[in-house]
Amino acid sequence: MKHITFWFDVISPYAYLAFERLTGALEGSSYVVSYRPLLFAALLGHWGQKGPAEIEPKRAWTSRHVAWLAHQHRVALQAPAQHPFNPLALLRLLIACAPAGSAPSREVCQQVFLHVWQGGGDANDAPRLAALQRRLSPLRDPNSSEVKQALREATDAAVARGVFGVPTFEVDGRLFWGVDSFPMLAAYLNGDAWFEGPGWQAPATAIAGVVRTESRRT
Repeated sequence: MKHITFWFDVISPYAYLAFERLTGALEGSSYVVSYRPLLFAALLGHWGQKGPAEIEPKRAWTSRHVAWLAHQHRVALQAPAQHPFNPLALLRLLIACAPAGSAPSREVCQQVFLHVWQGGGDANDAPRLAALQRRLSPLRDPNSSEVKQALREATDAAVARGVFGVPTFEVDGRLFWGVDSFPMLAAYLNGDAWFEGPGWQAPATAIAGVVRTESRRT
């Protein structure tokens, strides 16, 4: 049985879609999952990337693509009233619902994902957040220094493994990025020999022919 680490941030609609589709997409495979929240903005900062919402045509495409995927796979999804938003309160709540050193349960993660991606409400609306926290009854104070540090450490751990986006599925040190990686992930879980050959290994050793540098037009 393989162990999957599901790296995610609830700010990502693709992470929500992956969460909802995971069981069906990997049906027939033998695996267990650990759900690991991280701060997506910190990944972007580390790798020098912009988020989809920071590039207007990409923001519009992402919205349409997410709506299409939800329709295609019959996943109920309504964007929150504001997006992007600051997900820190929700990420800390997720971590606070698990004992120190443990990952939050699938049930807890589902409640937080639904809070964001169903109903179209403001994810950071104070009364909604308070009601969610009451329902989840966290084991620790979400605003404690311990929980804040745990989120930072989880994000740092993801970066150290090479995680650059969400959702990412980590299995045996291999990273599968994005909701569209499910067929590839399922093949690996089911023992496809391709993963031991050059198809997987060669891209990691290829030499970059061009490296872009920062420039300014004059």
